[in-house]
Amino acid sequence: HSRRTTMKVLGICGSPRANGNTSFLLDKALEVAKAQGCEVEKVMLHGKRIGGCTDCRRCREPGHGTQCVLQDDMLPIYRKILDADVVINATPVYFWHMTSQMKSYLDRWTAFYGSDWAVHKEFADNMHAKKIATIVVCGDTNLATCDPVVKSFECTCKYTGLRWGGAVRASAQDIGDAAKNQTAINEITEMVTSLLKN
Repeated sequence: HSRRTTMKVLGICGSPRANGNTSFLLDKALEVAKAQGCEVEKVMLHGKRIGGCTDCRRCREPGHGTQCVLQDDMLPIYRKILDADVVINATPVYFWHMTSQMKSYLDRWTAFYGSDWAVHKEFADNMHAKKIATIVVCGDTNLATCDPVVKSFECTCKYTGLRWGGAVRASAQDIGDAAKNQTAINEITEMVTSLLKN
């Protein structure tokens, strides 16, 4: 895609709590990016109408990438993803997986790919240049609880040839816990700083 002097970082929040721990940590990530001169944007998935993929395969046809038959709030998010240099997907863990909001969003990434799971050629250079990372928050002190969610995003990137930028796993249960988790905040700072390097 066209080279800008300013990098654009897109944060996608899959938490239903606007002021919860996941949203807080994603804000921290975007603050780090902004402090390093990036343009940042945050999308809250909760409250948006994003239907589940119906596997109709219309978007898999050549020339139909991101032209989903579901005319809902995912359509403008496709454009935001394409416009970003870095996408940070943040979600809490619900029953050892991502939230339903984040899952519907991720399943709808299908529209970026053709029938062979290669990125549609009109987006290929753009998508392959992009870095994808994740922040996963669990109420458990055992951070391995986050692993299934991290694996989902990591495998999506590796299978489809996208650049995996890493993950931060954080423990936070009650609202406000993330603000006290300096380890997670430090790891987010390190991850974002690394993402912004070529």
